[in-house]
Amino acid sequence: MSENNLQVLLSSRPEGLPKASDFEFREQPVQDPVEGEVVVRSIYLSLDPAMRGWMSARKSYVAPIGIGEVMRGFAAGEVVSSRHEGFSPGDRVAGVLGWQRFATVQGKNLEKLPSGVPLTLAMGPLGMTGLSAYFGLLDVGQPKSGDTVLVSGGAGAVGSVVGQIARIKGCRAVGIAGSDDKCRWLVEELGFDAAINYKTSDVKAEIKRTCPNGVDVYFDNVGGEILDLALQAINRGARIVICGAISQYNATTPVPGPANYLSLLVNRARMEGFLIFDYQDRFGPAQAEMGQWIQEGKIQARSDIVDGLENAPQALLRLFDGSNTGKLLVQVSAE
Repeated sequence: MSENNLQVLLSSRPEGLPKASDFEFREQPVQDPVEGEVVVRSIYLSLDPAMRGWMSARKSYVAPIGIGEVMRGFAAGEVVSSRHEGFSPGDRVAGVLGWQRFATVQGKNLEKLPSGVPLTLAMGPLGMTGLSAYFGLLDVGQPKSGDTVLVSGGAGAVGSVVGQIARIKGCRAVGIAGSDDKCRWLVEELGFDAAINYKTSDVKAEIKRTCPNGVDVYFDNVGGEILDLALQAINRGARIVICGAISQYNATTPVPGPANYLSLLVNRARMEGFLIFDYQDRFGPAQAEMGQWIQEGKIQARSDIVDGLENAPQALLRLFDGSNTGKLLVQVSAE
């Protein structure tokens, strides 16, 4: 191909919040595919809290991004060239394409998207974030009709879907978010029963008020103090779902564990983490059910879109200051 490829590389490992000097921009020719490969033009890049962990050298569930390597990331786009029998130019696909305008990848690692599905939905409720909400709540949280489901990061890409699925399953849904506007969105548009602004209220008192019968499922996206307060409110047999701990990802000193963990013992409760990749063989049926709920208007989604790949490093920080609502995406190229 004659076009140049803009790439964002990891140039150093961040200490605390990532900064501009931790990234480097590079332009080079698009790499032509060899047998089994596909060239994809990225359209939307997903920005996710997990990226901060991938930038560190510590042991995790995947290898860290190497210094000088293209930043890892999920994206959706359009096939422009293919040497894989399963893909043709014009196909819309999703996969780990990285922070770049064009990705040359193995076709076996791509998901072909159904025609007519908006790419923003493929990156949101029908993508990794929606599937995290689906499997985390239904498989790990195991909600029952009448349960109270409390979710932190309630206005984020995962949390906002968790609360809506909880309502579909007949549960009381309470979200914790960082502004009055986000709380109004959760209650007035998404159908949550209540929402708590953790920045302006007494969270302990608000959990007690909005969850008068206690918490049966706590879906945790933030960790830290909010997790500790939720542990004080759980019922006997409660399930605590550990999806993330965004409050701790940029910590520069060791992070203490939950102070109220004995509540798990007293209440015979369970705390369990999960990784979405463990459910890969069930993605299809889950996406079909999620798609049906979207068609029926039972699940709504909001995309928070930043224009231009060059703005991705700064946009990533919005995940950690709480300024985004819904699914944070970078529009890399025109649809």
